[in-house]
Amino acid sequence: MNARSARRVGDGSVILLRHGESTGNAADEFTGWRDVPLTRRGRAEARNAGQLLSRHGIRPDTVHTSVLARAIDTATLVLAQLDFSSQPRRASWRLNERHYGALQGQLKADVRAEVGHDTYLRWRRSYTGTPPPLAVSDPAHPARDQLYAAIPPDALPGTESLADVTRRLLPHWHDVIAADIAVGATPLVVAHGNSLRALVMHLDDLSPVEIEDLNLPTGIPLRYDLSHWRPRNPGGTYLDPAAAEAGITAVVAQDGT
Repeated sequence: MNARSARRVGDGSVILLRHGESTGNAADEFTGWRDVPLTRRGRAEARNAGQLLSRHGIRPDTVHTSVLARAIDTATLVLAQLDFSSQPRRASWRLNERHYGALQGQLKADVRAEVGHDTYLRWRRSYTGTPPPLAVSDPAHPARDQLYAAIPPDALPGTESLADVTRRLLPHWHDVIAADIAVGATPLVVAHGNSLRALVMHLDDLSPVEIEDLNLPTGIPLRYDLSHWRPRNPGGTYLDPAAAEAGITAVVAQDGT
């Protein structure tokens, strides 16, 4: 298939991978854009993800990550398992986790106890719920972080809903990741629970109500095979379904739902 026909029909595959467990995951806190490292377990999950890709004969042609260390380090560990350490990588803030505003760094259990279960779930799970924002003057606001110095300050959030994540992610999907697929490449996207939920919502054409119940485990590759830019396997295919189910159960238990 030449590049022109591939672009027309939108055939190809994309591999989605939520980073391995981070210290924020382990502490069960609202991590968001805080740049926390992987745990020992998270590094093992990343290596296992690379082994799963190898066993399934999947060798990504391109790699896309957020600019956060837990995603970048996961990608590095995955590629090392594939003996593919020099594979081209592109990092974008548009693949960052959802910004949780003033909740970042707080334990989820503490927030739930303070504001009540309904407000907690609206901030945590709904499509449009937005946590209290950080002021631009706050030292923790991304506009004050040199990592984002090249980004226009008015583009950087002080808080986000999942709808906001979707709006800032989709241009990167259309202009960068889908462009790889259009020329016959298989991209690996290593990102975060909410940025990948936003992408899955787009791929599977989920409603705002349906996306509330979607959870993604850490460290388990999820493969989408596309035709005309729509999944031939709606919901994608986990390369280790049993481990994915266990991981999803753990995510659900964190929210008390």
